[in-house]
Amino acid sequence: MPLPDEIATLAAEVSNWGRWGDDDELGCGNLLSAESTRRGTAAVRDGRRISLAADLKADGIQVGQPARRYNPILTVTSLNERDKYAPGIWEGTDDLVTMSTCAGTHVDALSHVSYDGFLYNGVPTSAVTAQYGASKLGAEKLPPIVTRGLLLDVARAKGVDSLDEISPGYAITAEDLDAAAELARVTPAPGDVILVRTGQMRHYHAGDRQRYTVGTDFSQPGLSVHTIGWIHRHDLAGAFVDTYAYEAFPPTRADWSDCLAVHLLQIRDMGLLQGQNWDLEELADACADRGSGEVLLVAAPEPLVGATSAPVAPVAVL
Repeated sequence: MPLPDEIATLAAEVSNWGRWGDDDELGCGNLLSAESTRRGTAAVRDGRRISLAADLKADGIQVGQPARRYNPILTVTSLNERDKYAPGIWEGTDDLVTMSTCAGTHVDALSHVSYDGFLYNGVPTSAVTAQYGASKLGAEKLPPIVTRGLLLDVARAKGVDSLDEISPGYAITAEDLDAAAELARVTPAPGDVILVRTGQMRHYHAGDRQRYTVGTDFSQPGLSVHTIGWIHRHDLAGAFVDTYAYEAFPPTRADWSDCLAVHLLQIRDMGLLQGQNWDLEELADACADRGSGEVLLVAAPEPLVGATSAPVAPVAVL
């Protein structure tokens, strides 16, 4: 099924193919610069550090939708064992974790989604195989992120705890991002990343994993296609959200021809750094208390060679 005409037109308008060369595998990661890092460090006032990672655990975020996404399974492989070759009284325990790379807080690699047979920058989908994963655009190509992060608390700007109080599938608009930026007293600059809060993570903290992951009647708030141009115009390096699906769900078209269009255009066409399941609750309160949504964001995706997503434990420094 082809993209709807207006979305295909938007895809062409925001495409970064060839912008950083025909062999580029960084995408908008190229916008991370010494200047954006200095801008981030200048945002630090008292050095408070806030983790934005959800705990990785057996009863974590994943609830089986979509299938074959698994929460971490922890197996102890050696328990208080002594190495016969090690002198002294040393004892140690090792363990093994089996999990989906996007089980918790993560960043999507640019090999994560495709359409019309191509990934970002014209890389054919044949570059990803079941045996070896992604031979190009894998998670090992994701750059370390040390830049200015902008908390855009859309829920707070709308006067609600969570956007699903307005509508279960509330679709965030460019105007919503402008209002949240005004509330945060920030002006986006090239190389910044945005942290978009819907308030959806509150349901996960309350123990309602189902509502967090699949929403109410399979509807949940998120970014709409109307935010894609906004992100492109500001030359942002990335956008990270506190939801499972990233974008508003379900799609707006009856035939679902726009399903996951935000994913497709941002990753496949723009090469945007993008991620889900970021826990922004503590950060939101801290930013509200100090009257600014400007932070230093530090996030290094795990360099899993060939993977199409990478776990990450981001930290905001205020």
